[in-house]
This record gives sequence, C-alpha cells and structure tokens, in this order.
Amino acid sequence: MITLKNVVLRRGAKVLLDGASVSIKPGEKVGLVGRNGAGKSSLFALLNGSLHEDGGNYEIPAQWRMAQVAQDMPETTQSATRFVVEGDVTLHAAQVEVTAAEASEDGERMALAYMHFHDAGAHDAEARAQALILGLGFKSSELDQPVNSFSGGWRMRLQLARALMCPSDLLLLDEPTNHLDLDALVWLEAWLKRYNGTMLVISHDREFLDAVTTVTVHIESAKLTRYGGNYSAFEDLRAEQMALQQNAYAKQQEKIAHLQKFIARFKAKASKAKQAQSRVKALDRMEKIAPLLSEADFTFEFKEPSHLPNPMLTMHQVSFGYPAPADAPVGTTPTVIVRDVSKTVLAGQRIGILGANGQGKSTVVKTVARALMPLDGEMTEGKGLNIGYFAQQEMDVLQPADTPLEHMIRLAKAVSAAGKISGQSTREQDLRTFLGTFNFGGDMIKQAVGSMSGGEKARLVLCMIVWQRPNLLLLDEPTNHLDLATREALSMALNEFEGTVMLVSHDRALLRAVCDEFWMVSRGGVSPFDGDLDDYQRYLLDEAKRQREEAKRTAPVTAVSPQPTANASRAIKGLRRELDKIEGEIAALNAEQDQLQSQMVGPPSAVEIARIGKRLKTIQTDLVPLEERWLALSEQIEAADAPANL
Repeated sequence: MITLKNVVLRRGAKVLLDGASVSIKPGEKVGLVGRNGAGKSSLFALLNGSLHEDGGNYEIPAQWRMAQVAQDMPETTQSATRFVVEGDVTLHAAQVEVTAAEASEDGERMALAYMHFHDAGAHDAEARAQALILGLGFKSSELDQPVNSFSGGWRMRLQLARALMCPSDLLLLDEPTNHLDLDALVWLEAWLKRYNGTMLVISHDREFLDAVTTVTVHIESAKLTRYGGNYSAFEDLRAEQMALQQNAYAKQQEKIAHLQKFIARFKAKASKAKQAQSRVKALDRMEKIAPLLSEADFTFEFKEPSHLPNPMLTMHQVSFGYPAPADAPVGTTPTVIVRDVSKTVLAGQRIGILGANGQGKSTVVKTVARALMPLDGEMTEGKGLNIGYFAQQEMDVLQPADTPLEHMIRLAKAVSAAGKISGQSTREQDLRTFLGTFNFGGDMIKQAVGSMSGGEKARLVLCMIVWQRPNLLLLDEPTNHLDLATREALSMALNEFEGTVMLVSHDRALLRAVCDEFWMVSRGGVSPFDGDLDDYQRYLLDEAKRQREEAKRTAPVTAVSPQPTANASRAIKGLRRELDKIEGEIAALNAEQDQLQSQMVGPPSAVEIARIGKRLKTIQTDLVPLEERWLALSEQIEAADAPANL
C-alpha cells in the first residue's frame, strides 16, 4: 500500500502539499487530477524518488517494481524493437548475469542465470515488444527502423511502449495520451484495463480517465482528497459540494441562458434541429461542469460571425495529398492520400472527422485551411468565408522567435491588407488588452513563443483565432496541451459558436459534446459515419486486430500476375528457394528451442540446465540473422510481385 501521512512537499519557495494524507491500495487504478501547477507531476517525483518529502511520512513497499514513461527524447540508432525490448529491466538484468556467469565458467551460476533469463521472458521478448509498438500505431515495416529516424511524437510513443514493456507493480503515467491518435488511444485503454499492478495516471482526457481509473485523487489547496470512482463520479461528487458557490453558480446561469436562447431559436426548425443537438447535450451537463469551469485559467467565447455564407464550402471530386518535392526528378507524381471527395459543408454544421492513424484526417483539414492545395478536383468557397485554423502542431502557425504581441500585430496587418473585417480594433493597446483576456499580460506579452509551454502556445493560437471572428473553425487536435478545465471552457465556447465547426480530436468527450455528425476518412476516401463514438471504438479495435493478424502472416500471398520476363522469373524463383530454405532452418531451430524449454520443466540437474541454457542462447543468436534475412527476402519478393497487384 502507498501511504502519505501529513506530507509536506515544496518546490523552491512554493508549497505544493501541506499536511496531505492519502492511501492507495495494491491494484487500484488512480486518476490524479488538479489544476496546472497544483503539484501532480511533483507528486509523481515523490513516488519515484526524485523528490523527498519536507515533512510528514511517506511509505511505499520496498519490493515494488516501478515503471514510468521517460520524458527525454531518445537519440539512438537502435531499432524500434530493440529499444523497446531494453525497457524490460528484469530481462536486461538477467542478460547481464548470463554474460557474467559465462565469463566465470561457474556451472551452477550459469545454470541459475539461464533459468532466470528464461523465466524473464527471453523467448518471446521481441514478440511482446512488437505487439506494443504495433498497438501504438506503428506499421510493421517500421519495427526495425532506427529510433532517431522517427519524429518527436513517434519517439515518445516508443518511450511509452518501453514503459509498458517493463514488468512493474506500480505504473506512473504522466499525460500518456498526448501523442496518440484515437486508434492508439483505444488500444492503450484496452491494455491498461488488463494491467494487474497499481497505476497512477495524470491526464486531461476525461473519457480516458473514466475508462482506466476506479479511484480519483484530487490535489487542491495543497491537500489530497480521495474519491471512490472514476473522473465522472468525482465530477458529480464535487459538483454537489460546490453547488452553493456563488461564482460558479453565476457563471453557470449566464451560460445556461445563452444556450437556451440558441436552442429555442433553432430547435423548432426541422432544418436546424440537428444543429441544436450538441447544445442540448451541453445544457444537460451544465450543472456538473460548472465547478470545473470556475477553475479554468480563462474562459472565452467566439463572437457571432459577421457573415454566414451557405454553403460554406463545396468539394467536387477533390483529391487531397502532397505535391512532388521541388527537388524531385522530373515526372515524379504527387502523393495522393484521399481522392474523389464530393462534399458540401453548410452553415452551422458541426462535423467530427474520424479515421485511423495515417488515413489523411490532417491532410483534409490542411487543404480546407488552404495550407495545402487540392491535387485534383474543384473546391469552391462561399463568399465571405473566414477560416479559423488550429493546426495540430501549433508551431505550424507560430513563429518561435516572436512574442504574442508581435503575432497579434502581424495578424492585424494581414487582416487589414486582405480587406477582411474582423470587427476587432487593430490599435496596439487594444491588441494588448485582448491578449490579456487570454492571460497574456505582464512580461508574457513580450516573451518569445518558442520558450513557452505547449498549453501557452495553444492558448495563443486560440486567442488569434477568436480575434479573427471566423465563420468556419478547423480544429486539428486542439486539446493536446489543455488541462481539463480549459478543455471544458473550449467545449462550451464551441457549443455557443454559431458558425461551422470541423474537428479532428482524440478527445472523445469533446467530440461527443460538440459534434452532431461524423465523417470517416478511410481507405483513400471520405464517407459519412452513421454510428456513434462507441461504434467507432469497436471499429478501431476490429481494425487493429485485423492489422495485427495481417502482420503475423509468415508468407506473402502471391497474386496471379502477367508472365514476367525470363530473367525476372528466374530471380524471383531464386529468392523463393532461399526463402523456403531459411523458413526450414527457422522452423528447425524453433522446434529445438521448444524441446529444450520443455526439458527445463524436469527439473534437470544443474549441469544439464547449464548445457540447455547455453544451447538456448546459441539458438536465439542464430535466429536473429535468419529472421532478418527472411524479412528482407519477403520484402524483395513482395516488391517484385507488386506490379501484378496494382
């Protein structure tokens, strides 16, 4: 059991915990919640030994093994698989002992070392690592790519896989969903539900917390309060406790009045009834989230658009993707990701864009936002269309060396030069005042954006969008760096917005609260998705299962193809003969490995264990180049057959 009794914890001059007490039982799944800066990550540092209590008593079982996600960006040429395998510290320690035992030539020590190495899961370590990597959204072709060939977000996924690979009694997860798409997030939830140890998780994704936690610990006013139940249960209990707080009540009534006005205006009209659905849902939840909204660092609203063209946008047989690079050889064709899309976007629509990782959701949004040009087809904008675009990577629209004020001044000049009317003053003092409403005041107004946190950058992008008074909002993962309170503030602002919303997000609570309909980007096209988000989760799990089964196939499927040239045919036959030979060698080694492992159950004598362990290690060493050659041959044969499959 983890026990904190009257714990005092400081970071510099700031007191984060003052006389805080809480108990966490073995096997409990705990969500740790509280405002940004309340001390959630510092409590993790106390648990992992990076910080020590300044007062009180803190106890954790000495024998517990701990795992957590490293926050540094890995720089290594190791393959993704090898990097994740080495996250299993128990296996790594067993491997070190095997090496030392062999060097000592002590038969008894070698026997014990081989037994521990086997018990640590050496026989299936790579398979376990690759299952984690594939589950988190990587392709099977990327399993052997070097870690430093991936972008930052994908490297952090590998850090997460490495933490999950490590056997543990206590798992600490600090914002594990930040770099995940919805398909990887659904897989992670399923994995964590099967985890047998004690888990503490910090997250700003309410549905993720609801899915994987059964206890909530809230940090507030330097105290720890334990609530039985997941995040929604905590929210209900806390709402009851704060129902009489006047500030929360006043804000709640103001929002309720605005939403009721919108619903009354549109619900009676058949053509607008669907557009009122999300507002009705928001009104139903208003009493529950009022206390949380009162905690938000800032609240905001999207001003009523000055003009609402209808339709907003028309697409006719549009293809989305990326043009050939400028330095590409002549004749290089563009990369088409989504093709032949014919859709109309109407005023007031609230569209959630779904699709598994890599299917093209962001590409579609970037093209609508004019960041990419359509590769084919016709895209027609309504007169007066004014787009507010939140890019998944905030730095796509921010300049790291510039300050918030410089961003706003540049934006105001661009809007004026384009002849657009935002309805906002362009005077510098008024821009300063507007930035202040988004908590950019004092020295922050002149701080370089590159030195800001992810949440501050996201807040600046929102500020710039709101100032433009858009009538079409394109939001690509807008909540990645927002805390729960600010996410709820964004949800409410979007529900009051009277323009059109197109939203890509792995935050299912936001999708449920804001969107009335869904588009599915899948297999190179865009189609309506008639189910709800629960149906979509089932689809993602089925799709992930299908991909895993496909990756496990040991032989490529040979399609009927036109007769190749004689030389090509002979080359392919030679490759197949070598592939068959290697498959036989691998099968023989695997059979011998299985037989030796069954002999370990005996139990055999120490001398026999040493002999078996030595042979098992030799087999594992021999299998590595054979499996690598098998993979290379399979890819060559698949590439040779590819023209027949087009």
